[in-house]
Amino acid sequence: MPRPGDQFPQDTRFPEIQRPIFLSGKVMLNDGNPPPEPVLIERVCNGQPRGEGYTDSKGRFSFQLGQNQTVLQDASVAGGIDPTFDRQSPFGGSRSGGMGTGRGDQISERDLIGCEIRAVLPGFRSDLVNLSGRRAFDNPDVGTIVLHRLANVEGLTISFTAMNAPKDAKKAFERGHKDLMKKPDKALAEYQKAVQIYPQYSSAWFEMGLVHQSQNRIPEAREAYAKALEADPKFINPYRQLALIELQEQQWQALADTTDRLVKLNPVDYADAYFYNSIANYYLKRYDAAERSARETVKLDTLSRIPKANQLLGEILIEKGDYSAAADSLKAYLKFLPAGHEDTANTTKRLRALEQVLGAREQAATP
Repeated sequence: MPRPGDQFPQDTRFPEIQRPIFLSGKVMLNDGNPPPEPVLIERVCNGQPRGEGYTDSKGRFSFQLGQNQTVLQDASVAGGIDPTFDRQSPFGGSRSGGMGTGRGDQISERDLIGCEIRAVLPGFRSDLVNLSGRRAFDNPDVGTIVLHRLANVEGLTISFTAMNAPKDAKKAFERGHKDLMKKPDKALAEYQKAVQIYPQYSSAWFEMGLVHQSQNRIPEAREAYAKALEADPKFINPYRQLALIELQEQQWQALADTTDRLVKLNPVDYADAYFYNSIANYYLKRYDAAERSARETVKLDTLSRIPKANQLLGEILIEKGDYSAAADSLKAYLKFLPAGHEDTANTTKRLRALEQVLGAREQAATP
C-alpha cells in the first residue's frame, strides 16, 4: 500500500477507456439507386476483411464496430462458400477460413489504424472510407458509399427483378427474411406467397431453394433454383448453390457446366467457382481445362482461403507428366498446412516420390 508522498512505479499503466464506436451511412449504385437487396458492409484492416453489418431496403446501414454477431457467412460474397465437399475426395477438407460470425469484441480507436470500410457486392467496385484516426466521439455518419459496376461482369449476386416486385410481394419477402433463422417453415410460406404474387421474383425463388437445401430437400431446392434462373439468368447465387449440390453428389459434368456458366457471368470474383470447375474437369480427365481453372483459382485467391487449389494443381500436373511444376505446387500447399495436419504426411510422401523421379531423370541426363 503506497504511503502519502510515495511515487507510483514508472511501469504503472492505466487501462485505456473503451468507448463504443458507431458508424452509419448509406450505399448507392452508381446510377443513383439503392441496391435492391441488402449489401454487406466490411471493415478491412491491413488487408483482412471482417463483416460488420448489412444495409436495409433503402441502402442505409448503422452498427457498432466489432459487434457483428448477426453477420453470417454470406454466399453472395466473393469466396464466401468454403470449398468443402465429399470427404472421400482427395481435394476435400475442413472449412478454410472466411469471415466468420465475430466474437462481439469492442473496437478501440487504436484498432482502426490501417482500416477502411467498404460495401461488398460482387460485380461492383466499392468506394473506400478510411477509418484511421476516427475517434469514438466523431460524427458516426461516413456519408455515401458508391458501388461502381465493373465493365466485364454480367452476372450479379442481386437480382434486379426485385425492383419490379409489387409491394405485397416485397412485404412477403421481407417477412420471410425475418422468420428465416428461427422459423424456416414460416419463412418458406412467405417466399411462396411472394412468388405467387410475382412469379418473376428471382430472389424469392432463390431463398426458397436455400430453405429446401438446408432441410435436405434437394429436388425441391433444384426446382427453386431453376425457377430463379428462369426469371433472371444472370443471377449468380442460384448457380453457386447448384454447384454445391453437384459437387456433393459428384455430378462432374453438371458441375463443369454450371461453373463454366458462372465464371463466364463473373470471371473476377469467384475463386471457388474456378476451383470446383477444376475438380470437375480433373475427374472428367480433361486435364488442360482442369489446369487452367486451378491456376485461375490460385491467382484469384489472394487471401489463400483455398490452399487445396495448390494440391489439386499438383495432381493435375502429375497426370500431365510435368513433375517439376507438380512438385512446386505441392511445396506451396505444404506451406499452408499447420503442424500435424492430416494432409501433411501424404503430401510429403507424394513430394518425395516426385523428387526421386526428378533426381533419377537428372542423373540419367548427366553424361
